[in-house]
Amino acid sequence: MDKRLCIPLVLLTLSLFTPSTAEEATIDIVLIGDSTVTDDAGWGKAFAGRFLDTVTVHNLAVGGRSAKSWYDEKRLPAALALKPDFAFIQFGHNGQPGKGPERETDPATTYRDFLRLYVTALRETGTQPVLVSSVTRRTFGDDGKIRSTLTPWAEAAGAVAAEMQVPFIDLHTASIALHNEQGKAASMLLNLKENDRTHFNEAGAQAITDLIVPELRGQLPGLAAYLRHQEPSPQPSD
Repeated sequence: MDKRLCIPLVLLTLSLFTPSTAEEATIDIVLIGDSTVTDDAGWGKAFAGRFLDTVTVHNLAVGGRSAKSWYDEKRLPAALALKPDFAFIQFGHNGQPGKGPERETDPATTYRDFLRLYVTALRETGTQPVLVSSVTRRTFGDDGKIRSTLTPWAEAAGAVAAEMQVPFIDLHTASIALHNEQGKAASMLLNLKENDRTHFNEAGAQAITDLIVPELRGQLPGLAAYLRHQEPSPQPSD
């Protein structure tokens, strides 16, 4: 595929793929984000494992980074140089107050500005950007329901996606619903380490990927043609 093609033509071409042709074609995906997207503490590795061997997932997510610091560290040029077909972008956790001026972003202003920078730059290289809202921390209130402080950043990502007309995966809302359904005790079984309510072990990464995959089928059917056939992962419950 000529990755210099304009986005509408890329999407049109991908939409024509069937599972049989996807087995012969190749595609590149870049993941941009913080530790919750990485291979060792987030959903990146599980996500990559859902695709056919003709798909290469380049995970450029880095722990401890925000939309601001990842950009300021000049990491975007490496992503652009790959000229991927798709780029999934998820931040929010490290942009919150208390993370320091080098990382903090305002969901009403600067966070949106950085997301716009990513979308614009990726589009210029022929890449289809996909914005993903922040996966929730597994912090429960006294009523046994998730209490998220990431809602403003999640809503900001959705607003930028609508404004710039890019696909949006509302992982924040979906992950809150998942953990509320599981209950606190079962949710803790997904922790990377005891009392770590932000990062995921392998089961947790698979559970979050199970939330992303249906969105691909609905919003990006051309990309979904590259998915392996796989049943949703069994989830623990109280």
